[in-house]
Amino acid sequence: MQNQTQIFGIRAIIEAINSEETIDKVFLQKGLKGNLYSELESLIRKNSINSSYVPVEKLNRLTNKNHQGAVAQISPIAFYDIDELVMNVIESDKIPLFLLLDQLSDVRNFGAIIRTAECTGVNGIIIQKKGGAPVNGDTIKTSAGAVFKIPICKVDHIKDAVFHMQASGIKVIAATEKTQNTLYDVSFKEPCAIIMGSEGRGINPSTLKVVDEKAKLPLLGDIESLNVSVACGAFLYEAIRQRL
Repeated sequence: MQNQTQIFGIRAIIEAINSEETIDKVFLQKGLKGNLYSELESLIRKNSINSSYVPVEKLNRLTNKNHQGAVAQISPIAFYDIDELVMNVIESDKIPLFLLLDQLSDVRNFGAIIRTAECTGVNGIIIQKKGGAPVNGDTIKTSAGAVFKIPICKVDHIKDAVFHMQASGIKVIAATEKTQNTLYDVSFKEPCAIIMGSEGRGINPSTLKVVDEKAKLPLLGDIESLNVSVACGAFLYEAIRQRL
């Protein structure tokens, strides 16, 4: 599965970008020079493609082919347009329920969340273009194929999605420990979107400032946090419980 979502070689990646392939991330060799390499860098910046500069050893682990200092992961799915998705859900007879993921980095957490979201009837998942886990073979496997069954959108910044939801009459609820309210104090009965933060940092502080409500899970043990995919499942099933 991994090899099916990967291309290598500077010119091949340039052609893929120009052909509007859905590229999830490009790994570039540190310190490499040359006109073709500079052209690739320029295209990556122009198209806001997620990229990382890595040692050649990393590229050699990704592929044993002649990668020329560049390896790209091509997403196995097509991403939805957020405007169109939100409009279609609002016009349907469903009460909108969206999930916003603020730069989750672990593909296994990402896949597990996608699987739970599909099982709980989430209408769409919104992720940020840069800084988050890619949609790759590991994501597909962990999601048990749910990645092909639920719409996923990409935005420049999660705050863009927050403002879009609010402008569409959808309440935005942040899952964060930085509040006195538990998820049982919050209503999920109306149209809403739930934001889950990254594994280490949580939700970006600037994003927390613009949400409508904040809620946390009550923790009775000594450990101060749950795995993000487990916490997400608790929030989604509380939303379902309230709506039944």
